[in-house]
Amino acid sequence: MSEDKFPGWHGTTIVGVRKGGEVVLAGDGQVSLGQTVIKGTARKVRRISPGGHDVVCGFAGSTADAFTLLERLEAKLEASPGQLAKASVELAKDWRMDKYLRNLEAMLIVTDGSDLFVITGAGDVLEPENDVAAIGSGGNFALAAARAMADSDKSAEEVARRALEIAAEICVYTNGNMTVEKISGSA
Repeated sequence: MSEDKFPGWHGTTIVGVRKGGEVVLAGDGQVSLGQTVIKGTARKVRRISPGGHDVVCGFAGSTADAFTLLERLEAKLEASPGQLAKASVELAKDWRMDKYLRNLEAMLIVTDGSDLFVITGAGDVLEPENDVAAIGSGGNFALAAARAMADSDKSAEEVARRALEIAAEICVYTNGNMTVEKISGSA
């Protein structure tokens, strides 16, 4: 969406790290409008449990759009319990094809502890290389930092937290107020 149509909400960094049998999603809490911080304690990483199966989701972009997508993902997971890949692909198809949904401006990182996906409005369901994914305005900073630490002796949570801290030091649209969710893979 162009700047003249919307004043430009910014401010999200979400990073996901899969390591040692668990996946950790961490997100900052800053929401900015132009050059103004509107909120510093937003919660952009959430745990949902459709059909009794835990899934952790992180979102970047418009909050209302992200919640619309989370609701759709939850419905897809209720229809296919425990099948995150299938639900993610179905959501991406709907997002790409539906006249209303295709205008939503958000991205998601989702995990069930085994799979880790980035879902975009372009119809992509991407499983990241190197077991690290990041989205949002500080996403590239967090991605680089997490990849640099991925082979260290740090846990997934330590890598995710430090990567988000580094992103917050570099990106003016990211703060250090973190929400962290950890989930273990199923056997």
